[in-house]
Amino acid sequence: MPSRTAISATGHFRRAVLVATVLVSAAVLQSCGTRDGMTTGAIPDDYRTRHPITLTEVEHTLDVPIASGDRTLTIGMRDSINGFIGDYKERSSGVITIQTPRGSVNAGAASAARRQIRHLMLASGVPSPKIIESSYGASPAGDAAPIRLSFVATTAVTNPCGQWPEDLGINDYQNKNYYNFGCATQNNIAAQIANPMDLVTPRAISPIDAQQRSAVINTYRTAGTGDTD
Repeated sequence: MPSRTAISATGHFRRAVLVATVLVSAAVLQSCGTRDGMTTGAIPDDYRTRHPITLTEVEHTLDVPIASGDRTLTIGMRDSINGFIGDYKERSSGVITIQTPRGSVNAGAASAARRQIRHLMLASGVPSPKIIESSYGASPAGDAAPIRLSFVATTAVTNPCGQWPEDLGINDYQNKNYYNFGCATQNNIAAQIANPMDLVTPRAISPIDAQQRSAVINTYRTAGTGDTD
């Protein structure tokens, strides 16, 4: 049977081990806990702060290739132009510009195509005063110059990706994500926003359909009484 001295020594040893364990655990938690105002296990910086989505004016353009032998717009060209016109009507209330090449080998064909493009815009509901026609100088010896359609609209954008200001091969003991982290996600979100104003304020609630509401309430009441007539 062990002596009281041995039991006492064992008790002191166990308490010492327990105290040491508590101290080590506290040190580990402190190292992983709050630092620089961040919570436990959190990344010290936020990719939404490094790559913020902002609203700014952006010029939207469409280059329509016109060959020197073209006499009319192809079906593919018309589809692309109509899609661009629809994008303009959704995004902008300003002017839309048709820029025609001047002095190029396809200048004659481009002039004829310009009239057809204007007709497409008018047929799509674009007011005539909002259609601006201009020309730009093109090299006569170069390739066929395109007709450029353009308009300016408020658009959601973020800073470009692919920036690597730090060496990823260097050990980082601060648990920070690299600078380019999250940039592609922010760019994709900005590109998918149909209405940039959704980032500023929510849309108004649509009016209640009283007829549909009455039908739903009536169905609920009849289901509760078991009357299906």
